[in-house]
Amino acid sequence: MTYIIFEVKSEDVGKINKLIKDDIVSRQSILTRDSSSLEIRGDVSYVKIEGSDKGLKQAKDLAKELGFKKLVQKKAKEVNVKIEEQENSAASGMGMIFD
Repeated sequence: MTYIIFEVKSEDVGKINKLIKDDIVSRQSILTRDSSSLEIRGDVSYVKIEGSDKGLKQAKDLAKELGFKKLVQKKAKEVNVKIEEQENSAASGMGMIFD
């Protein structure tokens, strides 16, 4: 599946709900992370949306209206790697609990 990642300024974090409550966008896989939790400098949040072409197009259109910045491919890939590392770490931690 393809994905896009938006950077959201801390003062605009409340607007994320407008994006993820959209009927089409809400059917996609959505992850939100603060830059500090990903060990990235800055006071922003990242919203990763993974899904269908229609869902991603709708997300891009809404994000543009809301003033969110779509990350260029190189930066999006860097952020995605950190998100995946965090997800894998959490999943392995849960595995230890149930072993």
